[in-house]
Amino acid sequence: MTGGPARQVAITGVGVVAATGWGRERFWDGLMSGRTFLVPLRHLPPRPFRTRLAGEVPPPPPELRRSLHDRRLSRADRFALAAAWEALAQAGLDTLGEAAGLFFGSSTGGMLEAERFYAAWRRPGRERPRLADLVSQQVGGPAEAVARDLQVRGPVETVASACASGTLALGQALEALRAGEVEVALAGGSDALCALTYAGFNALRSVDEAACLPFRRARAGLSLGEGAAVLVLELPARAAARGARALAVLEGAGCAADAHHMTAPHPEGRGAAAALRRALDDACRQPEEIGSINAHATGTPHNDAAEWKALSGVFGSRAREIPLAATKGAVGHLLGSAGAIEAAAVALSLERRMLPPSPGPAEVDPATPVRLVTGRAEPLAAGAAAVSLNLAFGGCNAALVLGPAGAP
Repeated sequence: MTGGPARQVAITGVGVVAATGWGRERFWDGLMSGRTFLVPLRHLPPRPFRTRLAGEVPPPPPELRRSLHDRRLSRADRFALAAAWEALAQAGLDTLGEAAGLFFGSSTGGMLEAERFYAAWRRPGRERPRLADLVSQQVGGPAEAVARDLQVRGPVETVASACASGTLALGQALEALRAGEVEVALAGGSDALCALTYAGFNALRSVDEAACLPFRRARAGLSLGEGAAVLVLELPARAAARGARALAVLEGAGCAADAHHMTAPHPEGRGAAAALRRALDDACRQPEEIGSINAHATGTPHNDAAEWKALSGVFGSRAREIPLAATKGAVGHLLGSAGAIEAAAVALSLERRMLPPSPGPAEVDPATPVRLVTGRAEPLAAGAAAVSLNLAFGGCNAALVLGPAGAP
């Protein structure tokens, strides 16, 4: 069985902001370098956190700093705007209007700025609270900032389902395009690190003190990150009619719940496996047609073990053979934006037919025997599709199937 072209949508633009810097080429070059961009946190106030390492976004270049000067914008808003501008420029789109929709994932929105407001309010006389810090406090702030800036008058939706949010947002965009609700969709997500998030994961003792090592024997927890990714999606006929080049295609999406635990994944990965199967069915793909995997791969013992069970349940013995990418060791776990930036990584991989390596030692835990790409990038087989999988708190699981542009 091959993919269903009538149900595919073209990816014509990608924009990224991450710990690697501002822009998709910095992101791609950073991933291809095989090194980690996890550094000691600078923008959060000093607190007695157990760890201090994260995938922190560096300051924007001067030309972007001038464009993002509005004091009402949160840090997450700025990430989202920069990624959207870059994606639209690559897609060759100047205006959007009523024919466009915006589908975003986020977990905290402008919580960082709300924390600053509250800290200033608690210290009267020392620092005056800024009402501007509350403008984009809500979780939908990044999507709404992009919609205002680009004059998007179609549907604007924010998904807040923890670490599956970005992937679910892409699935929503796919369905809106198939149904004819929109002609073009901007889909992705944005999240900024804040004290609430960082303290919470430290309290759970799920953060590694060093850079995370997904699927490795020495893994001890995750590494948090921040940033944004935006993909421009449109029907292939529309893209072709205006002369736009597709980087890759989004073929299918699926989701499923564990219904098991508030924070822990189902130990057998049942919900993740169900999400993968639904994404493959939606794409009209068989498991043997998948040539690469972008795993959720947080580096926590329970998550990696559950994800391995899901992969082996869907792909059987091939789960040990399919090349697997794990980007969180390079840029960290972007929470509500994780699925978005990982979908961007998959789209770029399919366009350039290379799978970037995961930083760190090559030795994989024998209990999770994936074929993790380490050391150097690996070429991708021509025409093969890829899957991207995310597991989230609350048992939310979501998966995407992407394929190379022009493949049958």
